[in-house]
Amino acid sequence: MLALEVQNLKKVYPNFTLGGISFSVDEGQIAGLIGRNGAGKSTTLRSIMRLISSEGTVKVFGKDFARDEETVKAAIGYVGGGFRSYPNKSLSAVANAVAAFYPHWDGEIFKRCCEEYSLVLSKKVRELSEGMKIKFSLALALSHGAKLLLLDEPTSGLDPLSREDFCDTILSLKGRGVSVLFSTHITSDLMRVADQIIYLSDGTILADEPLETLMKRYRLKLFASLSDANAAHTIGVKRVKDGFEGLVTSSEGREATLDEIMIHLEWSRRQNESAY
Repeated sequence: MLALEVQNLKKVYPNFTLGGISFSVDEGQIAGLIGRNGAGKSTTLRSIMRLISSEGTVKVFGKDFARDEETVKAAIGYVGGGFRSYPNKSLSAVANAVAAFYPHWDGEIFKRCCEEYSLVLSKKVRELSEGMKIKFSLALALSHGAKLLLLDEPTSGLDPLSREDFCDTILSLKGRGVSVLFSTHITSDLMRVADQIIYLSDGTILADEPLETLMKRYRLKLFASLSDANAAHTIGVKRVKDGFEGLVTSSEGREATLDEIMIHLEWSRRQNESAY
């Protein structure tokens, strides 16, 4: 079953358009939503959650979000980058407030999550580190039975050890059958946990496939001249210190990192647009 199915999602701003994108996330999978700043990652997640008005269809575990919003929202845990609400309230007070909105809230699950994540319920929100705020948000989401997590830049601002801790947490949730879609620009986190990559560029999808498939599709090759690179049908060719470099789909060249794949696909899109 599909945990999330997005069809023709569109949002128009004066200076940006999310251009009718479609993608899906399989149940029990972790999908990374990547792209440069301003590519549309947060707009996509906020549109899925109906936090902003947009066109398109969103289904969660087969249920239409617009037609069955209450049931769908109960199945989703949304984390918008840390927890900044109620800074002077204790964690237990915040949990009691949140629980009132969810008929299937399970206090025992919340307590177990807090113990697992080393959350002290008497602490105030403002006393938590950014990493602990993320864990608190996850504890709240899991306690109302969320089976799909939508996370917007959850590791932004975290130190490397906290990011590693976050990745461990996400992998443990996958082991429990929880599906995850999270946006990030930190590709090393995705290499640790992601099954699928959805690459957004200026409101359109440049790539949507399993991480392993994407990494095997491209290699990076260095050329002595631009004419040599063009003759080899290089993707996103760029000038570098020792010549010209770009992606190739042959077995030649070296393995490309996810960052390099993003850079050259982005550059290829710009080159194609400038040709018109």
